[in-house]
Amino acid sequence: MLEFFKGLISDGGPVVVILLGLSVVSLTIIAYKLFQFTGVLSGQKRINAALTQVQARDNQTALNALKLRSPAERVLAYAITATQNRMPHALLDAELQRRGNAEVEELNRFIRLLEVIALISPLLGLLGTVLGMIGSFQELELAQGAADASVLAGGIWQALLTTAVGLVVALPAAIAASLLSATVERVTHKIESAIGRFNLIVNAPATP
Repeated sequence: MLEFFKGLISDGGPVVVILLGLSVVSLTIIAYKLFQFTGVLSGQKRINAALTQVQARDNQTALNALKLRSPAERVLAYAITATQNRMPHALLDAELQRRGNAEVEELNRFIRLLEVIALISPLLGLLGTVLGMIGSFQELELAQGAADASVLAGGIWQALLTTAVGLVVALPAAIAASLLSATVERVTHKIESAIGRFNLIVNAPATP
């Protein structure tokens, strides 16, 4: 494996070195985000149970039902606790908005970097190919058209190698960024849904 990478770097030049570095960064971010996203969509049954207890005016049992494993559970737990402590409604709304935004912002960390890697990797690969082709045709010009065809083909192969590496680096980054962004949108919806239902219950007129 080590010899393979040495040959890749030798054939592709500095552009491949940059692309391999971007690949390491991309894979590290993907592994970190997969660990971070574990369980972020879980807890819907616990949220439903907690809201049922809130409706029954049993806030302590509602808090006990939540395990705080997902952003929606954490924001809802704060809403219940703040309501127990009689926080003014306007302040509570502002704080819930802030906490929800903070949860989403944390989940969005590094996704934009993955998108940038997915965008620039093919361009770097293309740049390497263009530079390699320029070098190959310069050799052909210096040889005044008498260059060995195998040497010229080898130079073109090395040039095209950078495009292939660029695409290989870009594909996992693009797929991961898309899937992670979709998950963040679902988490955002779950937070908004949980808090919306909580507000409806808390602000509902008391039954005579």
